[in-house]
Amino acid sequence: MRDDWNARAREDAGYFVAFGRRDQDDAEFYATATEMVTSLESELRRVPLSERGAWRALEIGCGPGRLMRPMSRHFVEIDGVDVSDEMIAIAKERLKDLPNAHPHHTDGASLSLFPDQTFEFVYSYAVFQHIPSREVVVQYLRETHRVMKTGGLARLQFNGLPQGVGASYDTWAGARFSANELMDFAKEYDLQVLALEGVGTQYMWTSWRKQPSGWSQAQESREAKTEMRIRRITNASSSEPVAPSRGRWASISIWVENLPSDAGLQHLRVTVGSSFGTITYIGPPDNIGLQQLNVILPELEETGLLPVEVQWFGQRISPPAVLRVIPPGPSVPSVASVSDGINLVAGKRIETRMIKVTLEEISRPHELEASVDGHPVSDLEFFCVDPRPQKFEVNFRLPEQIGVGPHQLELRMGRRKLAPINIEVVA
Repeated sequence: MRDDWNARAREDAGYFVAFGRRDQDDAEFYATATEMVTSLESELRRVPLSERGAWRALEIGCGPGRLMRPMSRHFVEIDGVDVSDEMIAIAKERLKDLPNAHPHHTDGASLSLFPDQTFEFVYSYAVFQHIPSREVVVQYLRETHRVMKTGGLARLQFNGLPQGVGASYDTWAGARFSANELMDFAKEYDLQVLALEGVGTQYMWTSWRKQPSGWSQAQESREAKTEMRIRRITNASSSEPVAPSRGRWASISIWVENLPSDAGLQHLRVTVGSSFGTITYIGPPDNIGLQQLNVILPELEETGLLPVEVQWFGQRISPPAVLRVIPPGPSVPSVASVSDGINLVAGKRIETRMIKVTLEEISRPHELEASVDGHPVSDLEFFCVDPRPQKFEVNFRLPEQIGVGPHQLELRMGRRKLAPINIEVVA
């Protein structure tokens, strides 16, 4: 791990960390962190601002400090660890103007630099997915639990793609984990699961709150003291009070009051009609005390007005509400994005003669045909990004006949021809 990541740091640290463009300047490099920082900051809404004044945070796999810099404004101290001493040297130089930011070189398998119960917030992004050893990742999770304070939060990302039979992993395409494995770990270590999103994808996220020892076992005999109430139900992707019975938009947000404060995903079930949905997220209370439960619907045979109930350890804790379920619309293949295949931030300006196309609602990717100015593309490489919206990344090289200048990319799925896309080839 150390040798490989030191080599990557020497070659182009920014590229291997953010995978945006070769030889980025600092402004562009830090700009690639914007979306991720916003996501991490949303987790901090779980705790009142007044209680965060003395919080200390830890980033596992901090690299050259891309996330530590913007996240440092939220904490009195922020520490980062990385197996690569080359990455840490870059981080120390880039963060030297921040007295509360401390990058550390570590052994790549433990957090032994820190005593028990040191941090209120621990996070990690695009790190565990590069570790080839499952045992090392699990050791990091044990260490995360150890260094977190009781009541502290963790926000962690894993590769949740299915494990191939006999698959071997390296320091780029690392170990994979299932949702069940993360839930089992959380139960064993008394972690309240607040989110488990992106299951079955490369970017599976979980949010945990550390509870006192013995908490998981005690929860199973506990009864809810107050009756929870469902105040409204909307589609998870809009404010409309309706959801299709299956497909990419078949998920809902349930807004509830009086949810037990220590309720986790492992304790709650939601029924829609006679079927169970999958809860993926428990939100913090808003300014009027409502909390959001995001639920992926099962593939329903029923449509119309269906009852929705929330259960706690199998016992109903809310009067039923009603959701309008409609038949799904037709699957319509669409292009989500087109970019240079290596310099992703270049967009439709093709700098390396490689193209990456992201398509959605693609049930039969092998039917895709591509051409540029009428010249067919060969050797299309497919990668399933997310099975639910049937999202695929397709990578290919420009045909040899295509030179510098403006061109038109054409895509066809079976008999369906998608709208042409203008690209600019510069090399």
